[in-house]
Amino acid sequence: MKLGKTENAIRSSRFPKSLFFAILADLLIMGGLHFALMWGMIEADFSPILIVHIILAYWSGVAAIITLYVRSIFRRAYEEPMHKLADATAKIAEGDFSVRVDLDNKTDKLDYLDVMISDFNKMAEELCCIETLRVDFFSNVSHEIKTPIAVIQNSAELLKRNDLSDEKKSEYVNTICDAAKRLNTLITNILKLNKLEKQSITLNVTEFDLCEQLVQSALMFENIWESKEIEFDAELEDESLMIRADEELLPLLWNNLLSNAFKFTEKGGTVRLTERQEGECIIVTVEDSGCGMDEQTVKHIFDKFYQGDTSHSVEGNGLGLALALRVLQLTGGSIDVESEPGKGARFIVTLRQSRRAAAKAKE
Repeated sequence: MKLGKTENAIRSSRFPKSLFFAILADLLIMGGLHFALMWGMIEADFSPILIVHIILAYWSGVAAIITLYVRSIFRRAYEEPMHKLADATAKIAEGDFSVRVDLDNKTDKLDYLDVMISDFNKMAEELCCIETLRVDFFSNVSHEIKTPIAVIQNSAELLKRNDLSDEKKSEYVNTICDAAKRLNTLITNILKLNKLEKQSITLNVTEFDLCEQLVQSALMFENIWESKEIEFDAELEDESLMIRADEELLPLLWNNLLSNAFKFTEKGGTVRLTERQEGECIIVTVEDSGCGMDEQTVKHIFDKFYQGDTSHSVEGNGLGLALALRVLQLTGGSIDVESEPGKGARFIVTLRQSRRAAAKAKE
């Protein structure tokens, strides 16, 4: 709620002190005119009844002028912006998230109503982004599901032919199996991501050996690095490193990072997994010598269904890094990415080690 200003810069009232002194001065002047009018009528020997009526008429006029003046100020200061805010709220309730309320403040200092309107605009902007993401999400999900289904359907239609050789039949069956496996992985990842984002997964925090978990995760890709003749280098600072976290959740992170590293590293390349401690933090780095990413790709790699390198799109669905990021958010960790086109990529994961586990590690 700072809006680029400190909270001390926010005015507590929409009415400046100058307005108070201006109305006070006007009333004092009107009072002075009242006595001058009375004196003049007495000197002119007006009748008492006439003097009373003239004074009543005078103060009625003064009251009407001041009321209209205050009313115009109140309308401009409160009613008009509140009506705009109410109209904008009604439009948002109807699903129009593009609406914004303009700030009419002409001064350098904002007041609490300006802050409320600014916060409303921020909320509307966030809702607009969420709606865009929702539409894109369903669009991408529909596309990602439709593609393997179309492959399965086309291959199944071809299998109906009687003139197919055994080799072709085997090819089409393998195509169906691969498409079904991709569809199953997509749906599984969507369900996992949905649970993670809704926080319907209860974290089961236990103490376990992180080094052993990293080794087990890496060994799952042994066939891949051997078939692609990739040089895999694991440098773990500790043989055993105890950490308190969800032992079943973190492998989602390591598996996705390692899977991407091996997927985007060409034959004969290098993948490096390192682990080190910095105070109470554990730094795990997954680095590859693959194709790398440009700046625009780095900005969006954690977006759902985003795939910077479309040549590998058949091997994934763009949800892996979104899952990895959500796991880190729930775990209280962070991730940084360093990459350049043609120079590989480096993912740096930072996890905070519990004091208890850190004390044990020092023993």
